[in-house]
Amino acid sequence: MADVLTPEQRQLNMSRIKGKNTKPEMLIRRGLHARGLRYRLHDRSLPGRPDLVFRKYSTAVFIHGCFWHAHGCAMSKLPTTRQDFWEVKLAANAARDRKAVDTLQSNGWRVLIIWECSLRGPQRWKEGALLDRVADFIQLSGLPFLDISAQQLNAHTGDV
Repeated sequence: MADVLTPEQRQLNMSRIKGKNTKPEMLIRRGLHARGLRYRLHDRSLPGRPDLVFRKYSTAVFIHGCFWHAHGCAMSKLPTTRQDFWEVKLAANAARDRKAVDTLQSNGWRVLIIWECSLRGPQRWKEGALLDRVADFIQLSGLPFLDISAQQLNAHTGDV
């Protein structure tokens, strides 16, 4: 199937995709700040440059877009054009993410990944419940890793 946009329109659309200060990231940042948690943003000294860094708790938080990080949920559908390109690109992104998480954990950091599908879409978490879960992981949990997605909510509550 051919792209419905001209190359110029597609380039304009792609140039507007942000890597920092996205809506999901801002929602998490505001909610955690309101809960009294203070953090650093996009720390270049850490592998993967986490979106939020809580040095006091040795915790790095990544807020991943489902498409760009190849989550595998309904929000990460592959484009129908140039599928070979997208498969390679998204697989490389996912491999880079895994490497960053492994390196952080081997250096004593706890890692939290919040997926876009947990914040948007029909199966999203309630905002307060999600922020409470994130704050509990950062402050109270001794777990080394947590992955929050819409599928996790469904598995936990038994909803389908």
